[in-house]
Amino acid sequence: MAPSDRIEGDIFARVDYRRLIAWPERIKREAPLLLKVLGRAPLQSVLDLGCGPGEHSRFLCENGFRVLGIDRSPAMLEKAREEGCPSGLRFAEGDLTELEAVVHEPFGAAISLGNTLPFLLDVDKMRCFLKGLASSLAPGGVFLLQILNYERIFEKKLRHLPIKFIQGSEEGTETIFLRLMEPLGGGRVRFCPTTLKYCPGADEPLVVENSRVVELKGWVKSELEELLGEAGFHPTQTLGDMQGGEYRASESTDLVIVATLQV
Repeated sequence: MAPSDRIEGDIFARVDYRRLIAWPERIKREAPLLLKVLGRAPLQSVLDLGCGPGEHSRFLCENGFRVLGIDRSPAMLEKAREEGCPSGLRFAEGDLTELEAVVHEPFGAAISLGNTLPFLLDVDKMRCFLKGLASSLAPGGVFLLQILNYERIFEKKLRHLPIKFIQGSEEGTETIFLRLMEPLGGGRVRFCPTTLKYCPGADEPLVVENSRVVELKGWVKSELEELLGEAGFHPTQTLGDMQGGEYRASESTDLVIVATLQV
């Protein structure tokens, strides 16, 4: 399959996450926690798992870490490589359940931020991922994961995430980023990210630009802690956001876990 065909069939090719997320502001918010946690790693090297357009990878590289960004999406990796890769930064296509095929030397730390891990839909896939991660990290390696707090989502029966409004590429227009959710039972969620083009003065003021549906597993704290322990990780910290806030199951928007690979 030609590269263009692979990108064409990539579900992530239709949503420009580089444009829809305010990356400078996000990185600024998350930088203190990232540097504090990853600074404890035994080696100054990081795996960015589900790296997307590579913004976290570039930030960590700029701060002295050797970084390997891994994503299964050719479209995301094309975005990540647009600006070239400085020394110490590399991107590779790979599946989280097959890390051994991509990672050929031990790293000091790993991060998985955003909605990456919910794509691992069952316990077997999560076990496979964590086993591969444990073999990819040096003894004492640090793993920082962040996902939505699905415990809160399930308890409150939430159907959408906050709506985002972004200035459109054409003057006088806005892009609306809408993320709908539907519980499916068994901890599964139907997730529908959609971008709308809003043109207030047009006859048809609201037009769907892109929309897709994916099924996710809404992992919760107890499940992840148990599986991390099975794989040889010791969870050392649980937070409610990437600014270091306290985790509250019914209130926190995020679930952040810091774990250390036991020696």
